[in-house]
Amino acid sequence: MRIVINIVLLALIAGLIYLLVFNINEPIKFRAEKDLREDAVEAKLKNIRTVQEMYRNIYNKYAPTFEALENGLDTGQFRLIKVLGDPDDPEGNFSYDTTYLPANDSVSRLDIDLASLGDVPYSDGVTFNMTADTITYQKTLTHVLEVGVRRKQFMGPYADAKFAKYDDRYNPESILKFGSLDAPNLGGNWE
Repeated sequence: MRIVINIVLLALIAGLIYLLVFNINEPIKFRAEKDLREDAVEAKLKNIRTVQEMYRNIYNKYAPTFEALENGLDTGQFRLIKVLGDPDDPEGNFSYDTTYLPANDSVSRLDIDLASLGDVPYSDGVTFNMTADTITYQKTLTHVLEVGVRRKQFMGPYADAKFAKYDDRYNPESILKFGSLDAPNLGGNWE
């Protein structure tokens, strides 16, 4: 009888040790995986913001789709204007020298792949939601852009609200994004 009690106690102790280790490891794994996935998505959003600014410098508006963004930067050219002489000269002895540079060279130097730019890291074929529009802001027609994705679409096994117990700010329904459709702002909500 004493052997049976000892075996039951050992099994109970082993079970409690397992629960203790699991309860310590789960929040650590969650936080590490959350940081890894969010950092990758934020890096991709920063690349999208960079190429959208390049697109805007060429076409004076934001690209409404990733296809338009890719095509526009593949064929577009940056205009560089150099002023020769002094524009403040009262006699007007100055001129402009305009040079055009292909935009895809700049994108290549940044090591950005335009073909996969819209793909969300750690997701199963999900693309970022991108909306480009114009609004009247302070009595001026202004181009605005918003690009983002819900956290649950890239968090994989941690896309459940139950993990909020490990991070008070974690909400899988919240959107990781940059830009705004209400104001000309390209700031990211993670910054």
